[in-house]
Amino acid sequence: MRTSTRIPALVAVLLCAVTLVLGYLNKARCAGPRFDELGRTLRFESVKDADVCYSDIQQLWIGRDINLHRFPFLDGAITATGHLVGGTVEYPVLSGVLMWLGAVPAHTDAEFLFWSALLLAPFGLLTAWMLGRLAGWAALLWSATPPLVLYAFHNWDLPVVATTVGAIAIVATRRWSLRTRGVLAAVLLGIGCCLKLYPGIFLLTLVAYVLTRGDRTDRDPADRAGAAARFDVRGAVAVAAAGAATVVAVNLPFALLGYPGWRASFEFQSNRAADSTSNSIWFWGLRPLLGGYEGTEVTPAYNGLVSVLSPLLICVSFAVALAIGWRRYRREGTYPWIAIGAAMLCGFLLLHKVHSPQYTLWLLPLLVLVRVRWSLVAAYLVADVAIGVGVFLWFAATAGQRDMTTAMLLTQVGVWGRAILLVVLFVVFARAPLRMRAPAPAPERTRPMTTAGRAR
Repeated sequence: MRTSTRIPALVAVLLCAVTLVLGYLNKARCAGPRFDELGRTLRFESVKDADVCYSDIQQLWIGRDINLHRFPFLDGAITATGHLVGGTVEYPVLSGVLMWLGAVPAHTDAEFLFWSALLLAPFGLLTAWMLGRLAGWAALLWSATPPLVLYAFHNWDLPVVATTVGAIAIVATRRWSLRTRGVLAAVLLGIGCCLKLYPGIFLLTLVAYVLTRGDRTDRDPADRAGAAARFDVRGAVAVAAAGAATVVAVNLPFALLGYPGWRASFEFQSNRAADSTSNSIWFWGLRPLLGGYEGTEVTPAYNGLVSVLSPLLICVSFAVALAIGWRRYRREGTYPWIAIGAAMLCGFLLLHKVHSPQYTLWLLPLLVLVRVRWSLVAAYLVADVAIGVGVFLWFAATAGQRDMTTAMLLTQVGVWGRAILLVVLFVVFARAPLRMRAPAPAPERTRPMTTAGRAR
């Protein structure tokens, strides 16, 4: 990476630190100072939505045995009614470990929020540094915009974002061969899959990138003219195997020592309904058409239909994006693994039955790294703020704490504005070049001259 990116990277880190402090202070408005016998803030339920300071971190202090400092998954389970009990949490195993680590020194939900913020903040700073080195001043989109204030400490997403950006940074360097870089990046993406599942998207596109021998600077000089017809099957298999082996190695101890608790997290997510907490197009679009409510619960017919349509359409969007990527490879000579991964992520965010607000943190680095018009980025940020604020005001309004009109307007603008923009971004990402700084090409390998050659 060029030396000139050091100053943007440093500025990005400094601004990110300020934004993270603001993000913590925003969430801390819901915490303390008076607590009940379980360490729950007494006023949490009355202010979390109306004051827009809710966080999953504070919410999950109780209900998952986090307040009991129980190591996750080993003695957990899921009940017949779909409730998690024991030490099981609804996230992959490494996120569960982070939750446990944040709770070790804590005795109240306020302390849990504080220690979790300290644990997560370095990952946000590391992401800012890597984005600054990769894309220069564009990294300020990560460091100095509302999503980090709204969501940095909403859930445990900063580590998984750091692993994804880290994998991109590894591939972008020229210190090792493409195959070595691909394997190292795959290991990092595998670790990311054990935090949240979405890095698996980029593992798929990375395999395609290595299979097609990367860009022209990765290929032997003699092969560059005809590189489009040659594939590195062994390298692609090695990358896929490295990612898969990492996921298995991380999950295996939990599966062996506490299989019911480990399996329960997957079952919980599989059974989750696209209800009022999902912020999805399914709840706001399909449910009204089907009349998908019985009292306060979604109907089995609606939920069953979403459970089929959502994964099916996600797979279709993935196939379309991968096919577009292959066409670009045939035309340009390089498989655009980052841009196609970003397009696939848009398909996932649009069509998944649950769209939690903090998922914007997943997308934000891709808006930095891929050349997207700033007007489109600004529009997405506006829609994101609308849903990030509006949905909690809507929750408060349904509880009689707020006026419904403003809350509903913000929520609808956020849900549908974001949905339209995700469709647009899918198309834009699939066709766009990178904003990343082009790395210097690797030195060309030359054959040593023979004695006869020197005589000539």
